[in-house]
Amino acid sequence: MKNYKIPFNKPHLTGKEAHYMYQAVLSGKLSGNGFFTQKCQNFFQEQYGFGKCLLTSSCTDALEMSAILINIQPGDEVIMPSYTFVSTANAFVLRGAKIVFVDSRKDHPGMDEEAIEPLITEKTKAIVPVHYAGVACDMDKIMNLANRYNLFVIEDAAQAIDNYYIDKKGNRRPLGSIGHMGTFSFHETKNIISGEGGMLAINDEQFFDRAEIIWEKGTNRSAFFRGEVDKYGWVDVGSSFLPSEATAAFLWAQLEHLQDIQTKRKAIWQHYNENLKTWALEEGVQLPYIPDFSTNNAHMFYLICQSIKQRSLIIQQLKEKDILSVFHYISLHTSPFYEDKHDGRILPETDRYTNCLLRLPFYYELDTKSQEQIISIVTNVKNSHSAYSIAQ
Repeated sequence: MKNYKIPFNKPHLTGKEAHYMYQAVLSGKLSGNGFFTQKCQNFFQEQYGFGKCLLTSSCTDALEMSAILINIQPGDEVIMPSYTFVSTANAFVLRGAKIVFVDSRKDHPGMDEEAIEPLITEKTKAIVPVHYAGVACDMDKIMNLANRYNLFVIEDAAQAIDNYYIDKKGNRRPLGSIGHMGTFSFHETKNIISGEGGMLAINDEQFFDRAEIIWEKGTNRSAFFRGEVDKYGWVDVGSSFLPSEATAAFLWAQLEHLQDIQTKRKAIWQHYNENLKTWALEEGVQLPYIPDFSTNNAHMFYLICQSIKQRSLIIQQLKEKDILSVFHYISLHTSPFYEDKHDGRILPETDRYTNCLLRLPFYYELDTKSQEQIISIVTNVKNSHSAYSIAQ
């Protein structure tokens, strides 16, 4: 794989990762649920008020745990956006669910909250809002629907660490804390990383005990080590969802610098936004939209171009200067695996984002000089009548 002068992503190291991983090795316990696992879980519970947190090997694992916890059965229907990563759907497909896809909003790639209710049937079991780019879905609308129809809500907050929903009373509520459960990713492309890694935040007490059992391969092992039972055995379904202590130790080094990381990323996001908005307005390009009910955790910066041609030209111009930019998800409802299972509805906004959304390089070490070079190349792409050209 080519090494670009300005890559799309570069994992940020705070300086303590190797030290804490060495401590984990010296402790004699490298398997999951040790000292660093518990430090990380306690941090999230105390910092964001999640009911119970369990680190996982990935956000995919956390989603799969949530599907088990709400007892998804073959034939159940789960409503989610089509513009999302395949793990969001796979977690429920693996349990036999039918996925009912919702189109995206016109102003943002997140799911169109107004389009959910007509899709609810007697078979609907859950709604899975995806907080795309870390930006909140309208959780008041979604929770009102869930309460009215007795549905579960699993927040896919893979990109949404340290971001907040502002409810109608003006209260800031951490994303992942509002639904019955929230799932997070610490993949190397996220704000806070552990290489691979994730977390399930459980906000409904009815799931606390069973979540721990599923997390521990279907055993009551954690209860045994707390002295609550005199032996442990196989009491439920489960799998090996725990990350190693080395992964948790790496994550802890990141969490110690959470606010520094977030401050730097927000500055990078703001620099892009301020310096691209005039060009975007002139060229009909849409910049990231932050609704009034969401704060901004600066997970990514994207452009929504007018066409595939405009997007391809920007990608090409950046690549010629050894800069990597990428487009994002392919609509799941048009995927080879699920196209014949989809109900045939056209989802125009989802397809527009598939064809037109472009992500710019974004990482902690991205300096102003590099950003200025990216901005200069992007703003040099001009609309000449109906074709796109490079300004001379």
